[in-house]
Amino acid sequence: MHKYIFKRILLLIPVLLGVSFLVFSIMSFTPGDPAQLILGESAPKAAIEGLREEMGLNDPFLVQYGKFILNAVQGDFGRSYTSGREVFGEIFQRFPNTLILAIIGVVIAILIGIPVGIISATKQYSIIDSTSMIAALLGVAMPNFWLGLMLILFFSVGLGWLPSGGFGGWKSLILPSITLGTGAAAIITRMTRSSMLEVIRQDYIRTARAKGVSEKKVINRHALKNALIPVITVVGLQFGYLLGGAVLTETVYSWPGVGRMMVEAIRSKDTPIVLAAVLFLATTFSIVNLFVDILYGFVDPRVKSQYK
Repeated sequence: MHKYIFKRILLLIPVLLGVSFLVFSIMSFTPGDPAQLILGESAPKAAIEGLREEMGLNDPFLVQYGKFILNAVQGDFGRSYTSGREVFGEIFQRFPNTLILAIIGVVIAILIGIPVGIISATKQYSIIDSTSMIAALLGVAMPNFWLGLMLILFFSVGLGWLPSGGFGGWKSLILPSITLGTGAAAIITRMTRSSMLEVIRQDYIRTARAKGVSEKKVINRHALKNALIPVITVVGLQFGYLLGGAVLTETVYSWPGVGRMMVEAIRSKDTPIVLAAVLFLATTFSIVNLFVDILYGFVDPRVKSQYK
């Protein structure tokens, strides 16, 4: 297990290098001058040019990227162009808000997706199955930003029950969490149904039923545990996506998280913030995937034996 974890951590290095190069390239070749954004539109050209030289923006692209990597290896990701603060200070200040939103969103998705998927599989081709699959299809098809706007129009503008945005108490968590959890719940429902259908057709399930084991025990003790591995994969991936993919939701609800911070940094071409945030979220996503792989061993001992 230790060798497996160490190998996965080593594989993370080229992934982060590739992500950093791609993001650095995009930010470098998009229009906009960070020096002018810092000093303002009315700043003298000499002052702008002097700041560009000080920031190393006049260096060739590969030289700038090389300096960034060397500093990043030493733990220095630079300072924000707009606030002047260290970038990881900005990220760690906002990441708990994104984490809370992602956790509640994935909990909602699990509480809806797994039970509905199990019921759909055990009552295949019934009205319940058809209705849940249509709902799941709609959940996958609906963009987060559209669903968020519809929820704001109905619950905030129309009924006035919930706040339309911002961060101010538990009520402000409800609409963003539902927006994030709906799409994930739809995907988990479809995967749970497919996995359960595959398992309940196996010979050992038929044998258990032939021995007189109650249907509830057959589903809970025999079928569900063996159907959980692909479901765990989807749940882990969805949690990673919610951590890194809450950009639109945080923007719609003015949620002070990492996603909204990235949008603001892209608008102001604050390259250090964008780079550090993307690398941080990519690392978090990879760690979540590693944790999911390790969790397999506790669910299915056959998987654990492969780590040795």
